[in-house]
Amino acid sequence: MKGIALREPFDRLYRSFDHVHSASDPVHIVRRYSSPEDREVVGFCAAGLAFGRVASVLHSIESLLAVMGPRPAAFVRKFDVGRHGPKLEPLVHRWVRGRDLAALMLILQRMLRESGSIEQFFLEGDDPAAADVGPALEAFSTRALSTDVRPAYGRVPKRPGVSCFFPRPSGGSACKRLNLFLRWMARTDEIDLGVWKKVSPSRLIVPLDTHVIRLGQCLRLTRYKSPGWKMAAEITASLRAIDSADPVRFDFSLCHLGMMNACGFEKPQRDTRCPLRGVCRPGRTLKSQTASRL
Repeated sequence: MKGIALREPFDRLYRSFDHVHSASDPVHIVRRYSSPEDREVVGFCAAGLAFGRVASVLHSIESLLAVMGPRPAAFVRKFDVGRHGPKLEPLVHRWVRGRDLAALMLILQRMLRESGSIEQFFLEGDDPAAADVGPALEAFSTRALSTDVRPAYGRVPKRPGVSCFFPRPSGGSACKRLNLFLRWMARTDEIDLGVWKKVSPSRLIVPLDTHVIRLGQCLRLTRYKSPGWKMAAEITASLRAIDSADPVRFDFSLCHLGMMNACGFEKPQRDTRCPLRGVCRPGRTLKSQTASRL
């Protein structure tokens, strides 16, 4: 019954955001590139850096792309730590350093050389019969982190910074940025790019950020209080009750509704400014604590 009650207001919210210039978002940088191979490389890097303040995220992505040049996929294929590493060294985004980005280039290079594309590398660990992409993400990250990144680090740390690009559901992570990348690649509308053709949108998991958590709790889409894979899967299951074929299509609008501070979750104005007023229940809930699990 909840899915039926939410369908019309969610569809209305989706339509209000489903146009290219609806909000500032890293996906718009990816859209600048026309070739599928560049879009998936830029998309992976952009999604991987999509944490922190939006302005900082956009600046970091642009700085990396300035080093990669006009053909990012070709840059990855030809990447050489000795030649290109010094250009990456000055780049910093939160805890990600230049050598972490160099290690990322080596991992992406392996994917392109061995599989031909990031999509094919992902598909080699995917079972289309699986209910969602969780097992595929597990395999994807595990295989990616088996890459030899010693040229980037010298002595590789016990937990190298590049590992933040490849979280795993088995560790409890919501894999937010990987799920964001998959949304951009596997879905097609005015926001998402539809570069990949062999991963069904019905199997995607919502990219769980602080805004989706807030809306998910306010709308009673989840009973969980702490972020992680279980919360992301449960919110997605609630969205699947609204649209079983494409549950994650609501992610962009829900996230940006939260970014606009229109949601009244734990705020004095409650839902007076919320486009979903009447279907949400703003109130106090335990605050989510473990940001590292996103």
